[in-house]
Amino acid sequence: MDTKYIRNFSIVAHIDHGKSTLADRMLELTGTITAREAKEQLLDDMDIERERGITIKASAVTMHYEYEGHTYMLNLIDTPGHVDFHYEVSRALAACEGALLVVDASQGVEAQTVANAYLAVETGVEIMGVINKVDLPAAQPDVVAEEIEHVLGIRKNECFAISAKTGKGVRELLDAICELLPAPADRSDEPARALVFDSHSDPYRGVICYVRVFSGKLRVRQRMRLMHTGRSYLVTELGKFRPAMTPVEELGTGEVGYIVANIRDLADVHVGDTVTDDANPAQDPLKSYQPPMQMVFSDFYPGDNTEYSKLRAAFDKLALNDASFSFVPQNSPALGFGFRCGFLGLLHMEIIQERLERENDIDIVQTAPTVSYEVVMSDGQVRRIGSPSELPDRTHIEELREPFVRLEIITSTESIGGIMKLAEARRCKLLKTDYLNPTRVMMEYRAPLAEIVYDFYDQIKGISRGYATMDYELTDFEATNLVKIDILVNGQPVDALSIIVHRDNAEQRGRKLILKLRKAIPRHQFEIPLQVAIGGKIIARETVKAYRKDVTAKLYGGDVTRKMKVLKRQKEGKRRMKSIGSVQIPQKAFMSILDTSD
Repeated sequence: MDTKYIRNFSIVAHIDHGKSTLADRMLELTGTITAREAKEQLLDDMDIERERGITIKASAVTMHYEYEGHTYMLNLIDTPGHVDFHYEVSRALAACEGALLVVDASQGVEAQTVANAYLAVETGVEIMGVINKVDLPAAQPDVVAEEIEHVLGIRKNECFAISAKTGKGVRELLDAICELLPAPADRSDEPARALVFDSHSDPYRGVICYVRVFSGKLRVRQRMRLMHTGRSYLVTELGKFRPAMTPVEELGTGEVGYIVANIRDLADVHVGDTVTDDANPAQDPLKSYQPPMQMVFSDFYPGDNTEYSKLRAAFDKLALNDASFSFVPQNSPALGFGFRCGFLGLLHMEIIQERLERENDIDIVQTAPTVSYEVVMSDGQVRRIGSPSELPDRTHIEELREPFVRLEIITSTESIGGIMKLAEARRCKLLKTDYLNPTRVMMEYRAPLAEIVYDFYDQIKGISRGYATMDYELTDFEATNLVKIDILVNGQPVDALSIIVHRDNAEQRGRKLILKLRKAIPRHQFEIPLQVAIGGKIIARETVKAYRKDVTAKLYGGDVTRKMKVLKRQKEGKRRMKSIGSVQIPQKAFMSILDTSD
């Protein structure tokens, strides 16, 4: 197809502003799906996406649309809205020339709307403003258009007012996409180059690569080369998403589709790699993606019914489908062999855990998530650590740096006091305040990531009665007065329970922590001492009492020395059991570390 009739665009927005519903209406209006096939959030094909009502993976689909006597090919990529899946959005935008920035007419501009708009500007795509949900009784399209102009710089008279649910204004939006969004550059006479923007593993066909062709063309039965590894494969099938996989004979410049080439080794495919013709290869690969920076780390260990090798195979499969997730082998004296995993955020971690359990039928034990830190050694070397257990001896550390983020909170003016009080308690520093309109304000903070990554969002939602939204972006690492808290269970330090905190809060946090652990660890046949140590000094202790069996119940009458003899024997037995007994630490004990409430 002539490239001037191709449009590649993405839909980006804050969570729940109607991206997937807009994609549904477009599929119906272009005749890509029939009324019988239609269902809500059609492109969200994972069970977990449909249950939670959120998009987790970016999905591609090809539509054909008649406009002014010409048939246009519209390649749409629907993207996630949550801050943890920011990387998916950046990958989708790299494969497009345009983006629809969708804003809810009743909610207005939210934190993630701003972040996605900046991301689209950095990528260099053309942005079209779309105000959705204008059919709601609480809709204020004019006020929202003013906000869009004030915050994002998109002119209010250039925004499209639509209702994705009823279909109002969606046909006019499709016309505007054909008319206003740029077509891909015509590079059909150059050697073939296609960007791998996603992939997944099929048990029968090997790795399936999702590609956007930037120059030349790809054909079935041609030999292709992956430029990252230099390996070549025979293309057995090419196709497009309509929205089911539909085979085609070739993919031309500007088109989006998939490649099946009997790639068996999962490690051969890298998201961001360039596919080229093996017989006439391109000189340079396409510009790849910035590697994602994992911000939250947690250890995953096989549970009672799972083998280590099965967990390893499941991780390999998941890492192919989700390039922003990483894992390295780990060994813990308390929990055995497992993996240290890196995630973009806590929701990302939850999704990976749920996908492991569902898709691979795996039982796991997971430690409390921590953020990464930078350690400046005495010799000037800088090391990145993802776990308190990796912290070197204090005598070798010059300084310890923690990650700081630029935090944006958008809230109603009546919640400002409560949010500022919470932010101050979490060591956040207010940088600026910007009023979007008389009732809504955007506050920008410099905040330590460790203080906001766990329950901060829940807290601000509670303070603002559900209206506040937040978005954060890593800026740098800064040296602060941090210490490591060690937890000793039965005299043994358990590295998986260690945490790094600010020195001012360390003692108070340690005391609260063992009170929670005392309730979380079940009673055993022997007494279990729990201790908190900071820098080798014990600062607090709690005891999990032993079960007491009434060994004197069978005794009746006689001298009291009979009773004393039996109790003494029980005491000796418990002491012997304590020296050989191992303490069972349940999953909820690891997670209780995160709970900062009293």
